[in-house]
Amino acid sequence: MRRGFKHGIDLFIEDGAYTTLAAAVSILVVLALLFSAVTATWSMSRAGDTQVAADASALAGANVVSSYHTAATVVDASILSLGLAGLCVTGAGLVGLLIPGANALAHETVEAGIRLIETRNSFATSASRGLKTLEGSLPYLVAANGTRTCAAQTTDNVSFAGTALAVPRDSASEFPALEGDQVPTDRLEQEAWELDEAAQELSEASQETARAKEAAWLADCGRDGRNMQERAAQLSGLSDAENPDFASSITWEPMVGIERARAYYRWRLAHEAPEGQGAEAQADSAARRSFYAYALEELETARCEEVGGSMVSTVPLLPRNTAEVRATRLYTDAAWPSTMEGGSLTLHYGASCPGARGAAGPSLALAAIDSGGARECEVCRFSVGDLGKTPAASTSIDNGFEYHLREFTLALDEYAACRTRELELERAARTHAEQAGDSFEEALSVLSGKRPRIAPPGREGTLALVVSGDVSSPDELENTFADGTELGRRGAVSAAVLAPDPATAENNVLSQFFSSLSSRSGGGAAGLIDDVMGLWGELLLAYGDMGEGLASLMDDLIGGLSSFGLGPIASWMGERVEGAVRALGFEPVDLSVMKPVLTDSGNVVARSGIPGASDVQGMLRSLTPGSTDPAAIAQAVGYELGEYLSSATFTLAEIPLPGGGSLPLTVSLRDVIAPVAGG
Repeated sequence: MRRGFKHGIDLFIEDGAYTTLAAAVSILVVLALLFSAVTATWSMSRAGDTQVAADASALAGANVVSSYHTAATVVDASILSLGLAGLCVTGAGLVGLLIPGANALAHETVEAGIRLIETRNSFATSASRGLKTLEGSLPYLVAANGTRTCAAQTTDNVSFAGTALAVPRDSASEFPALEGDQVPTDRLEQEAWELDEAAQELSEASQETARAKEAAWLADCGRDGRNMQERAAQLSGLSDAENPDFASSITWEPMVGIERARAYYRWRLAHEAPEGQGAEAQADSAARRSFYAYALEELETARCEEVGGSMVSTVPLLPRNTAEVRATRLYTDAAWPSTMEGGSLTLHYGASCPGARGAAGPSLALAAIDSGGARECEVCRFSVGDLGKTPAASTSIDNGFEYHLREFTLALDEYAACRTRELELERAARTHAEQAGDSFEEALSVLSGKRPRIAPPGREGTLALVVSGDVSSPDELENTFADGTELGRRGAVSAAVLAPDPATAENNVLSQFFSSLSSRSGGGAAGLIDDVMGLWGELLLAYGDMGEGLASLMDDLIGGLSSFGLGPIASWMGERVEGAVRALGFEPVDLSVMKPVLTDSGNVVARSGIPGASDVQGMLRSLTPGSTDPAAIAQAVGYELGEYLSSATFTLAEIPLPGGGSLPLTVSLRDVIAPVAGG
């Protein structure tokens, strides 16, 4: 045996080299192995092509779900932000209605806000129908896109058939903003107009009050030339602190004039002295002293202030002539000395009267002379006429303090009446503001529900099932060293899911959408709002963290109104609107772009819930190579697609633009439907 083996080896080797036979055999073996390897590589490549087709089909199906996810997010964001924009505009308008300088523009602002809310309501209704229709057709669209992509892999040598299945098939989406109650506008609009009427009445009353106050200020210290302040400075020695000047009725208050009059009469009384010698000068001085004391007593408790919801002025009108003196205690008070002269009781201006020679009598009132109870002194001739002429001259012409004091007093009476009317209207406006605030909060509460849950068919992934037909190796691979090969039907399974691409300010599902939206809208001003489109855009792009974005926007809107000067009711209304908005507490929403990625098909199969899904090979065997009908392919593997859209383009909703017109939010189905329908 060993001898024979040795002789066999000698055929191939000899000392120091190989034989020719060995070289030839080696070449033949190498060629055989080479062509066999090429054939094997070709076979494996064909099997790999099937897996590539399955991967592409799975990604194509998941891309449909991704597109829907983006569209649903855009719709919900548009509806929520549009509704909130409408309420923000309306809220700013409600505050503006209570600001006289902004009232006219505020009316237009409220109208614009109501229109935005109504637009949001109609938009929500149509969008809800559109999303439901599109979701119901997603399984078909996923399958159609998967089938189209699979069929596109077919070549002259090999054909592929397959589809992508949405896992799961049913929807679990929730859209509270779309499916909930409409934002109520009727009551809000009605109460806004009632508030507008009340605010306008209040504004007119405020203007009347301001005019009356200005008239009192003019008489006190506002008029160029003569006024109470100027006359007091000329006729007394009051200091600047006692006799202040005010450049505006806005900073001036009625008590300034009242306190000025008190100081004036206090000074005049303290410094009163006869202007000459003789009984007549003494009598005139006594009359003036009596008048000044009376005026000071009358003014001592005088006020102009709010009492029990009304403005009350207790500043008295001082008598301006003898007739009016008779109507005061200057005439009736027993303040004058008397003596018995010639058997008759006689009244004097004072005990120092030269005519007072007889025995002293009781103190008498000036009325005693007119009633016959006493007679006039023949020396001083003092009577009610002397007291009457004291204010008569200074009240009749503008060089007297009393002239301007009387004008001031009458203006205060008018001011008190106007201010009382204004206070009544303030209470009415406050009531209307509270009612409008209630309606605003009611409307706002409709938008404060939970954020949407976008969970369409295919949310757990898409499962692609692909088979290829029989195929023969190319003629080039058939030769003496290797026979050609026949490959039978092959199958492959793949799966894809959606993975988030982290959102940034520039890269999220809304940034590019709004960029397109704003370029077509043209903006638009509405009353107090310079750019309604920009305001909506701010809220739209703040959709991811609506709570913070909304609060910031309302701060800006109400803060901007402060330049008009917020009154107490407007300030209250502004605080209520801002408080209601801040209390909404929106939860942040993930705006990441969802992109399809391949995944382990076992994970998707486990969540599919498809009957017989575990028997993947059996499902593959049920497929017929060459089929391009996604419904038939899905049915073959036990998956019913349900509804499907046959139009080339589906309009999900018409997005209204604040500046007018609308932007259709469309989903192009042409690329999905046409190829599989044979178009």
